[in-house]
Amino acid sequence: MRIREAKLLASDFIFLEAPRWKDGAVWAPDVFDSILYRVDMQGKKEVVLRDLPPRPNSFNFLPDGTPIIVSSVARHINKIVDGKLELYVDLSNFATGDLNDFGIDDSGRLYVGNFGYDIFAGEPIKLTSIHTVEPDGRVSVAATDMEFPNGTVLINSGRTLIVSETWCGRISSFDRDLVTGALSNRRQFADLSGRHPDGICADAEGAIWVSSFNTGEVLRVLDGGEITDRIEFEGSAIACELGGPDGHTLFCTTYSGTYPDQMQHKRLGLIHTVVVDVPAPSE
Repeated sequence: MRIREAKLLASDFIFLEAPRWKDGAVWAPDVFDSILYRVDMQGKKEVVLRDLPPRPNSFNFLPDGTPIIVSSVARHINKIVDGKLELYVDLSNFATGDLNDFGIDDSGRLYVGNFGYDIFAGEPIKLTSIHTVEPDGRVSVAATDMEFPNGTVLINSGRTLIVSETWCGRISSFDRDLVTGALSNRRQFADLSGRHPDGICADAEGAIWVSSFNTGEVLRVLDGGEITDRIEFEGSAIACELGGPDGHTLFCTTYSGTYPDQMQHKRLGLIHTVVVDVPAPSE
C-alpha cells in the first residue's frame, strides 16, 4: 500500500460535500453554510450561489453543463439557471429519508440515494431504495434494501454502478443496462468493515477513491477490496474528486474537528489536493 501526502488548497468552510471538477476549478456545496463554492487550482474561492435550501449535500452537472444541486431536507433536486434555483425533480413522495448523494450517466439519468430514516432524530437505521430519475423527470425504484446509500459513480463505460453504503462499511456494485439504465446483479465491490465510506470517485482504471468518514482516510480500492493507496487526515474525510488540468489531481474535502464541532458549525472544513498516478476517466 502506498501512503500519500496531501497539500492544503483552501480553508474556512464548514462542511463541503460532493466536489466536482469543471472548467478549471473544483465546485462544492457547503452543507451547513448553504453556499456553493468554486475553487481554482491556486485556492482562490468564488461564491457561485448563496442561501441554498437546507443541507445541499450533493451536486453535479447535467450533460449540457447545467448545475444541479440537492435540497436534502425538502427532498428536491434543483437546477441552477442564470444564477437562480429552479425545481428539477421532487422526490418527496418517493424517498423515505432526506436525500443523499447521487450519480449521473451520459444521458442525464440520475441515481439518487436517501438516508431512509431520520438520523438527526436518533431513529434506528432502516434500509432504503435508490431512485432513478429519467431525463424526462420520470422516477422509479432502481435498487432496494440499501443501507444509507451515499457516494455513487459509474465505471466501465457506464456498465457498472458503484455505491457506498456508509454504516455497514460496504461498497456495492451493480451491472447497468446502457439503454434502459436498469440495475441488476448486485454484489460486493469492497468490504470496508470498520470504516464508513462516504463520497467516492473513480479513476481511469476503474479503481474507486473512497472517503472514510469515521477514520479520516481517503483510500484507493480495487474490485475485491484491495487497498492500493492511503491518505490520512485529521478528523473526518467527507468526499473526493479526480480532476485538475491533466486529471491527476485528487481533491479531498475534510473536516479537521470532531462531530460535535460539526454540529456547532465550526469553520474547520478544508480542501486538500493529492497528485496521483492514475488520472480521471477521459470524457
